[in-house]
Amino acid sequence: MRGGREMKIRTIARVIIFILALAAMLTIIVIPAVILLNAFSTSSGTGSGRFKLGSPSDVYYGFYLWLHADQLNTPASEDDTPVTFSVQPGESPSSIGERLEEMGLVPSARLFYAYVRYYGLGSRLEAGDYQLRRNMTIPEIAEALQYGRIKEIEVTIPEGWRMEQTAQYLQQQGIMSADAFLAAARSGVWDDKYEFLKDKPPDASLEGYLFPDTYRLPVPATPEDLITRMLDNFGAKVSPEMRQRAVEMGFTLYEVITLASIVEREAVVPEERSIIAGVYLNRLRKGMYLQADPTVQYAKGYDPATGRWWPSMTIEEMSTVQSPYNTFLHPGLPPGPICSPGLESIKAVLYPTETDYLFFFSRGDGSHIFAKTYEEHLKNQELYGR
Repeated sequence: MRGGREMKIRTIARVIIFILALAAMLTIIVIPAVILLNAFSTSSGTGSGRFKLGSPSDVYYGFYLWLHADQLNTPASEDDTPVTFSVQPGESPSSIGERLEEMGLVPSARLFYAYVRYYGLGSRLEAGDYQLRRNMTIPEIAEALQYGRIKEIEVTIPEGWRMEQTAQYLQQQGIMSADAFLAAARSGVWDDKYEFLKDKPPDASLEGYLFPDTYRLPVPATPEDLITRMLDNFGAKVSPEMRQRAVEMGFTLYEVITLASIVEREAVVPEERSIIAGVYLNRLRKGMYLQADPTVQYAKGYDPATGRWWPSMTIEEMSTVQSPYNTFLHPGLPPGPICSPGLESIKAVLYPTETDYLFFFSRGDGSHIFAKTYEEHLKNQELYGR
């Protein structure tokens, strides 16, 4: 009697264990499928359009999207103001998502990434500028970043141009008003937005900081569109290590950019940049006048007779130009940069070639001959003429 009762209990226990095991198996097999099906059904159509049960990552991201389906289809805000968003060449979906969240365009960078990853959209997010709104959902933004690129124009600003040249070029190309660009570049609104501008005199323009490069701009473009890109580029190219190097040399970054702008105008042969920078640094240390021709050309400005900036001038003509930028008449650095130097000219000032040279003279072919003494310099002038 007792043995039969125990056998009955064991049988019931086995049945219960079997049922639990079967339920567990069904849970493992069925629930992920249901989750993925639900995740698929909540999509806006931006995805691949097929139900995926393949890889573990599909299961994970499908599950994640299903859990956050409401957030996925809810805009970050009700603000319908157009916002220009730029995708950089080669930028990863995770980086794009982080910046979208920082700008308040999506509620979650992780959710944006999960959506892009699940539907395999990473390779279809193209570099360029896009007009987005904060009242768009994540699927709508993902759609826009594939097909909604706004019309753009490419503009190249060469190294060594002064602000007025850039402004003139922009107007000639029909991109924007020269006066509007100059007004924006001379405004002080940028100073608090960029850490590297902190040692720039408050009344100084952005001359020297408008990094020369090729930029893509929306059509129509505003001065702020271009200047923001130029300053962002400057901040990315002139690294914190380079800024610290300026401090170690006893200079402010503004002073480094000022000297680099002179080197940019003087150096034609790339290999001479660091030597020319070294000459100017030697002269500064000895309290000598820089006597840099480009500073006087900058002070002279536009020459109506030739229709050119940076006019050719004789030594006699240079001595007549009354300006604090005239380094033949005033010791030390000029008040500020005279053009937009490229990265190599900035590096040349920060990492100059150490020599005893105090003078250099143009050979007439773009290269220079260097001298340690004034007597040697005079001989070079006689040799190559002036």
